[in-house]
Amino acid sequence: MTVKNNVILNHNEINHKIRRIAFQIYESNVDEKEVILAGIDKNGYVFAKKLKTVLQKISEIKPVLCKVSIDKKHPWQEVSTSIPVEDYKNKSIVLVDDVLNSGTTLIYGVKHFLNVPLKQFKTAVLVNRNHKKYPVKADFKGISLSTSLLEHVQVILEGKYEVVLE
Repeated sequence: MTVKNNVILNHNEINHKIRRIAFQIYESNVDEKEVILAGIDKNGYVFAKKLKTVLQKISEIKPVLCKVSIDKKHPWQEVSTSIPVEDYKNKSIVLVDDVLNSGTTLIYGVKHFLNVPLKQFKTAVLVNRNHKKYPVKADFKGISLSTSLLEHVQVILEGKYEVVLE
């Protein structure tokens, strides 16, 4: 018996989720002049760039992109950001990733930002898999999936967007 890949979200559905999450970020930051979109390197950062584009179209808020680099095999090692701490100190931050699986990557990203005084801190993911090992949640999420630990969720955000369950 062969298992076929299942498309969970197609291109149009992903665009709709990005737009909806951008509106939620705007509503959560309506009184802010600026919001930091801290995308976890690779797909989280690509997702953050797409959110930035929509936020610029729907609001007067200035979205600032920040790339967050976390070693996913050794997440306890130092986390780095593409912008200096002074640029996000006392600001509203949204930590962005493509998939929330066990919560390991997100929790270590959160830990990094807890060392800095912030105005507000939220998290956004495109897919929430509900396999949390840590007490971290997505404030803004595109879709929640109940999957087995043996399944893999692949998010494609270049060319034709897709979320595929493998």
